[in-house]
Formats: sequence, C-alpha cells, structure tokens
Amino acid sequence: MVSRVNRGKVESIPLNPARLIRKVLVGAAAGVDRATTHQHDRDPRDPRVGTPARDTGRVDPAAPAPSGHPPTGDPLAALPGHRRAVFEARVRRWRPDLLEGLAELYPDPEAVAGRLVRLAARAYADRDDELHDLDYTRTLQPDWFQQPSMLGYAAYTERFAGDLRGVAGHTAYLQDLGVTYLHLMPLLTPRPRPNDGGYAVQDYRSVRPDLGTMEDLADLTRTLRAAGISLCLDLVLNHVAAEHEWARRARAGEQRYRDYFLTFADRELPDAYERTLPEVFPDFAPGSFSWDEQLGRWVWTTFNSWQWDLDWSNPDVLVEYADIVCFLANRGVEVLRLDAIAFTWKRMGTSCQNQPEVHALTQVLRAVARIAAPAVVFKAEAIVGPRDLPAYLGQGRHHGKVSDLAYHNSLMVQIWNMLATRDVRLTAHALAQLPAPPASTSWVTYARCHDDIGWAVDDGDAAALGVDGWAHRRYLADFYSGDVPGSFARGLLFQENEQTGDRRTCGMLASLAGAEAGDPLAVPRVLLVHAVVLGFGGLPVLWMGDELGLTNDWEWDAEPDHADDSRWLHRPRMPWGSPGDERIRAGVGHLVRARRALPHLHASVPSVPMLTRDPGVLLLRREHPLGPMLAAYNVTEQDRPVPESVLREAGLDPDRVEDRLSGTRPVLHDSEGERLLRLTAYQPVWLVAEGSVTATAATG
Repeated sequence: MVSRVNRGKVESIPLNPARLIRKVLVGAAAGVDRATTHQHDRDPRDPRVGTPARDTGRVDPAAPAPSGHPPTGDPLAALPGHRRAVFEARVRRWRPDLLEGLAELYPDPEAVAGRLVRLAARAYADRDDELHDLDYTRTLQPDWFQQPSMLGYAAYTERFAGDLRGVAGHTAYLQDLGVTYLHLMPLLTPRPRPNDGGYAVQDYRSVRPDLGTMEDLADLTRTLRAAGISLCLDLVLNHVAAEHEWARRARAGEQRYRDYFLTFADRELPDAYERTLPEVFPDFAPGSFSWDEQLGRWVWTTFNSWQWDLDWSNPDVLVEYADIVCFLANRGVEVLRLDAIAFTWKRMGTSCQNQPEVHALTQVLRAVARIAAPAVVFKAEAIVGPRDLPAYLGQGRHHGKVSDLAYHNSLMVQIWNMLATRDVRLTAHALAQLPAPPASTSWVTYARCHDDIGWAVDDGDAAALGVDGWAHRRYLADFYSGDVPGSFARGLLFQENEQTGDRRTCGMLASLAGAEAGDPLAVPRVLLVHAVVLGFGGLPVLWMGDELGLTNDWEWDAEPDHADDSRWLHRPRMPWGSPGDERIRAGVGHLVRARRALPHLHASVPSVPMLTRDPGVLLLRREHPLGPMLAAYNVTEQDRPVPESVLREAGLDPDRVEDRLSGTRPVLHDSEGERLLRLTAYQPVWLVAEGSVTATAATG
C-alpha cells in the first residue's frame, strides 16, 4: 500500500512499490520538476496560510530547477539489488508521512513528493558504505539517542580547539568525559561579521575558512564516529545571510530567487504584520523588516537586516533545504539542530511563531532524511514558551513524526528559578503542565548553552501559585545579574526591552551558581544543577567549560567583534593545561558514570513531579519497567527532610532502597512517629529499589 492525497487527506491505495519508485525516479522529469506553485497562486486569505499575497508575480514554470536539485534519470541504476530493495522499503515506509506533511502545505503534494524522493535517491546512491552501515545499525536501534549512556557537549570550534583538526585532536578528552554527542556551534560559512555568531549563513556547503574545509569536517566525523561520538551541526531554517547566493540572485532580478524571500513594495503589509510581531533584538535590530536599496523592496528580516527570512510557502525553498540536509548527512553529520524553526511560517495577526505549518515542514524534512539517511536525527531549536514547546516533539497528527530531540527550555529556566527562590513549587507546577513527549523522542536537558537565558516563566503557571509573572521574571533577571541583596550570582543583563520589561541573562553556570562570588556552597550548588540535568532522563548536554567550573570571561568585550554582544561573557576559550575546579570536574564525572549505569534514565520514561511536601525539595518520579525511581533535590542551604511516606508513594520500600549517587542504602531517622531521609544542603539523591539494577542492565 502507498498513499495519495484526496482533498488534503492521505489515503492508502494498492500499488506496486517498485513500479511507483521507477516512475518517480525516471518518468516524472517532464512535469513534476516544474511544480513550483505556492502561496502566491492561492487565495491570499487561505486559512492555511493567512498571509496576504505579495506583488512579486508567479514563478515561471519553465525556470531551471533549484540549485540543489538532482538531475533526471534513475540515480539508483548502478546500485546492487539489495541496496535498491532497501531504498524501496524506506520509500514505502516514509512516503505516507511525506505526503501527509506536504498536503498541509502545498496544493500539489504528489508533485513535490516526487521531487523529494528523487533527491533522496541521489543522496542515498552517493552515501558511502560506512554511513550505510551506520544507517542499518541505527534502524535496528532507533532509541540510540535515548540511552542513559548518552552525554552531549556543546562548544564553539575556535574556542574549544582552534579549528576542526584541533577538535579531532581532543577526541580523547571528550571520550574520557563520557561524551557521545558533540554539538559544534555554527561553522558553515557565514557572511563577514557581524553575522549573529555564525547564524547568518552565506553558504551551507562550505566551512568557515579559519576552521577548515568540508574535507576536514568529513574527516572529523569519521574520527568522532570511531570514538562513539555523533556530531551535531546547526541548520538555520528561517533565514539566510543577505550575501547568500539566493539573495544575490534575487537582487540581480531573477524572479525564481526573489520568490525565495518575503519582500514588499511598500510598508502597508509590513506595518500590518508589525502590530503583532515581537522584537527578537530590540536593542540593536528593532523591527522585523528592512529596506534593501538594490532590491528596491522591504525584506522580512526577523533577526537582523542582513538575515533575510525565507518564504517556506514556496516548495522550491523546501526542496533546497531537503538537499542541504542530505548533503550534510553524507558528510557524516548525525544530528541537525533546526535553528529558528519556530519562525519559519508567517501568518497575519499572529506572532508568526509556532504556526501549525512549522510542524508539517519538519515532518516532510524528517521523512526525506529517513529515506536517504536514517542515522540522522533532528533537534528542534524552539526556545518558546512552555505551552508551545511539546508540539516540537509531535502532538496530534504529528505525534512522533517531527523532531526527535527538542530543548527543554522550561526545565533550564525552572532550575535557575528554584535556586534563586529556594522554593520548588513553581518549578514542580510548571513541569507538571507539560505533557509527556512521544516515547520515541527525547528532551535535550541543559543548564547553560551559548545563548542567553530568557526567563520564560508562564503567566498562568505563576498565577496558579499566586505569583505575578511579570514581576517574577524581572526578579530573576535582577537576581542573576547580582542586583538583589544577598544574591550569590554574577551575570549580566542582555537585551532589555523597555516596552515589555523583558530582560535576559548571560553568564557561565559556575558564576551564576556562586563560584565567582566566593559563596562557600557554590560547588554543591553547581553539582546539584548538573544532577538535575543528568537525572531528568533526556539527552543531557554540557556547555563547554561547565565540567571544569569555568567562570565568566570578563574580558569578553576586548575583541571588537564581540563588544556589542554580552553573550560572549559565557563563551570563554578552553584553558587547556588548567584543571579548573577539580571538585566540580570530579563531581561531574561521578554523576556521568552514575547516569550511565542507571537504565531508569532511558529517555522514553518521563519524569513526573510529585506533590511538594517541602518547598525546598523537588521530587521527580520515573516509572521504568525495572521499577520506579525517585529523584529528590534539596535546593536550599539547610538540611531538608524527605518523609518515608514519599518513598512509599513513589512505589519504593524505604527499607529496600539504594541511592545510585552515593552507592549506599539511605539512613532513615525517626522523627515524631515517621522516619525521615535527611538531605544536606544542595544534596541530590537518585533512589531505586535494591537489586533493580543488574550488572547487565547497567552496562546496556
């Protein structure tokens, strides 16, 4: 059975799959390649689009195919029979997902699907044997990224090791730390500075010259793969640099490429959109539209005037990006971080974020990747409010069909919230509001990253606890900039919006947790943060230097290119030869080993907040097939009790329980008729039933 689209719905029909694929690969070159109809050709108020038509005209159907489009002919013709059979099987499996997503986006999904299948076939034929083997392995173990043995690490190439060859030279360091996933911050060729830290990409098919070449990148992926480490790279979806080939050809008057972008002859429509659009960088890039003199039009520029938003209602844009996905996959990239994904679809009268079509686009790109290179997984960079976050891992008809990974931004914010307030009630409530993600996906858990902390405390969550959300967000920003009396934190404000009161925070984990202020409890506080991140059950990612307890780089603005961006405060250079804080390094190593040996932390099992008994102790329960797990975290400077009734409520026998962090049976103390487990200042415990973790289970 395969699928067809009827009135926007996908239905199954009997058809010979091999014949279908031959037709797609060989026989459709005459008409399907030229299917470029997009929202310009629809009713401008189509509710699926909601975007008024622009006066750029229709795409010429005789125009050449997009630059990344594969040639006609059967790219599988030279492959052995078993390879062709595998490709045909994948098309049978993923074509329904492909068509279902396309039906939400374009009037002729069959035509666009044909282009994408041919593109995937060419990438599949070009994929080397080692990567085909990885595809087979990952197909047999689709939960590879959910395993407790997974540990992520994120860094800028130049700050970590100078260049790509330098990164390869430090593979042993990453292995010793237990890293299995390495995210190198933007390294594809950007425009000249300023370039938003590399997120204004000029060429997706080359590497920044100072970091190396595409050959160096392929060599690095081979080195990392041999060490059991998957490489993650950024793929910016919402925009390209104004110097990108597509933008240059648009300026030169090529209508096909003008239709890759959202441009306007006057301010009527931009002004209408601006009424509901938030500003991303209010300090130095206010507004969302910029005038381009050469183009003679207003260009949609959500982030900066030199980052041009793309028109994803044009299927040519989708085909281009699908080809880029396959290109990077064939260089050995195993995880693609879909940057700025929330902004990709525009709709009048909204914030133009988190629109339903965003998830259809992701489903289509994922289906293409599953056909051509199933070892590759997607990570959604959706730093959005907690109500919008779950959809990026799949809800409703997109359940389990979109990104495989998504940042748990809410967890990060709530970790810092409970440390500042010494109160877990808002944290427990906020985490309880998020539905469990699909069991085939995983949260990416983290405490710090390359970006600032946006205080995404939901007003509804705050109100449920009797807290004013606006005032609390300001309090957190003040606390972590060190402006609240008694604060242990040393950070900086980033991008204050005077109209909305929105303020964000920069700083290294250790500096925000008190190390820079000389707080005597800074080390246990730092290790508590790591314990929450590592014990939540997703894929935990360490920001470079946090494993050593590195503090802020207060000379961040000495480099002229960084002087106007305080986020460089928490982007120090790796101090090779310096051990950092040995207590933090040893503590992180211990936590990583404990996590690896605990099957209860498989990402398919959600962490569920329990009823708060003590405002100073966060209780998270996990129900694993091997038995329950209770994680308890004291977020205060004082000892805190956990009654034995909490253990029983979690499904544990208080007399037959072990703490996987200390490796001991906890001591329960009698107190007024009920025994209590006492947690010292900032102490975490990971409690499971004795004997539930066998040697075999612990080693996977």
